[in-house]
Amino acid sequence: MNESASRYVAGVLARLKHEPGALLPILHAIQDELGHVPPAAVPAIADALNLSRAEVHGVVSFYHHFRSSPPGRHVVQVCRAEACQAMGGEALAAGLRQQLGIDFHQTTADGRVTLEPMYCLGQCACAPAALVDGEVHGRLSGDRAAQLIAALE
Repeated sequence: MNESASRYVAGVLARLKHEPGALLPILHAIQDELGHVPPAAVPAIADALNLSRAEVHGVVSFYHHFRSSPPGRHVVQVCRAEACQAMGGEALAAGLRQQLGIDFHQTTADGRVTLEPMYCLGQCACAPAALVDGEVHGRLSGDRAAQLIAALE
């Protein structure tokens, strides 16, 4: 973890460590700024919250939202909830995995795209849905999804 990231983590810890249930807000703040929760930050978080490193690592690894390594330049999150599954979400996911040549929780070799599952975007009426760099896209067909990916830098 570079010096700038270390300073940011230290600032977040100083600001939030005394809040009730501080672990999740701390992890969200770190990931929102750095794009991931660096493994090197885990000991500092554990010390600040009087938790074991295993407890902090367990939370980071349990929740699909958190990453331990930097994402690609673009993040594609495919809804895996029931409504999207019922409306063709599995075929959509399979097409994206094939197009990108990666599986969920992976990044293309060129660092361009990270593919992640997401469990409910709240877009059930527009299923299947995905987020591309934080922008919601609903009623996605395989062709439309392929076009979105192709249009990324």
